[in-house]
Amino acid sequence: MRPTTPQLAISRVFDAPRELVYRAFTDPDQLAAWWGPVGNSLPPDEIEFDVRPGGFQRWTEVNASDPDLRVHVHVDLTDVADGELLEGVMHVGGRLQEGIEPFETRLRVEFHDEADGRTRLEIRQWLPEHLARPSEEGWCQAFTKLDTTLMNVQAVAADH
Repeated sequence: MRPTTPQLAISRVFDAPRELVYRAFTDPDQLAAWWGPVGNSLPPDEIEFDVRPGGFQRWTEVNASDPDLRVHVHVDLTDVADGELLEGVMHVGGRLQEGIEPFETRLRVEFHDEADGRTRLEIRQWLPEHLARPSEEGWCQAFTKLDTTLMNVQAVAADH
């Protein structure tokens, strides 16, 4: 039986409009700019998105210090509301860090307007208990990169 309460719940406000934060999750080039721990990368030719209910997001994450560690992520999207919600089942496999077996997790990402054109991101994950802390650390590192990506996107837009 799957737990009804998520093992991981993160709320974070970004200094960017909701449509930009949403696009950071749904545009392959933008996801590649910020996903994963610092130093890790997503090869552009290994990213494929079909963002809609019943669609998917697939990518490979390559570990910076050990390029043989290649994590394959496949999200089966069950619910998508443009600019508001991404929900699905994330399958994580490939060559993972020692001690981590392939797993799946239900993932829910909500995008909410905040004052001054900012966005509150609500992330919920239902995953194996022992992966809650490493997953939270991964999100926190990724959010540092996401802050930079959003700043760069807004700077480019301001220049045009």
